[in-house]
Amino acid sequence: MPTLWWKPPLKETPDKKAGALLAVVFDRFIGLVALVAITGTLIGLRYDFLAQTSETRQLLWFLLFLLGSSILFLFSTFIISGFNLFHSLPEKFPGREKLIEIAAAYHLYAHHWRATFVAFGASIVAHLATFATFLCAAYALGAVVPMVNFFAIMPVERTISALPISFAGIGLREKVLQIMLSGLCGVPEAKAILIGSLSFLIILVCCIPGALVYLFYKPSGAVAHVKLREMQKEVATLEHEISETE
Repeated sequence: MPTLWWKPPLKETPDKKAGALLAVVFDRFIGLVALVAITGTLIGLRYDFLAQTSETRQLLWFLLFLLGSSILFLFSTFIISGFNLFHSLPEKFPGREKLIEIAAAYHLYAHHWRATFVAFGASIVAHLATFATFLCAAYALGAVVPMVNFFAIMPVERTISALPISFAGIGLREKVLQIMLSGLCGVPEAKAILIGSLSFLIILVCCIPGALVYLFYKPSGAVAHVKLREMQKEVATLEHEISETE
């Protein structure tokens, strides 16, 4: 991946704190780019299937609006960071520091493009693994839906349930699956709701080990419980150090 016209917004080798921060920022962007790629591919393959009813068509158009907004945001920040314009923003501009962090992340990971592609591939696998969890729950409950059709529905559910308008997507997840699975795949509404709840429960149970680590983890020499933010910084710092050795 060429670095194009990038001018380093940070010094070429940032310190550990800055590197950890950039690792966290770009981790979020890689996940977003991977989801956009999966969503665009699946909608392109199954658009007619997803737009069969008025209700599913409305959800699909809402998803396309969110998808288009995400692509516009990514493209805009990519171009603006390329010309290093974020530093020209006024000091009191809302979110200026975050935008500068985004520009720094673009620059840093353009130079480490191999690691970036590996992270992108891992994000694709992670998203598809989440889709597979819902698919297995559906099969366990006797809702035999073709995998391509089921996976085409999942970006709609995943995106809408991720909106910060409910607690962990509870309620939204079940409602979207009720509309999509019932309207497109003939799954009974009660079973579609149960698929959403069971899948969430499976993911929740799988997260318990991480919760236990958070509750009881204490590194050697520490006298108090370590906060989650501090753990994230330690992990991000380690990831940055590993990427620097490549």
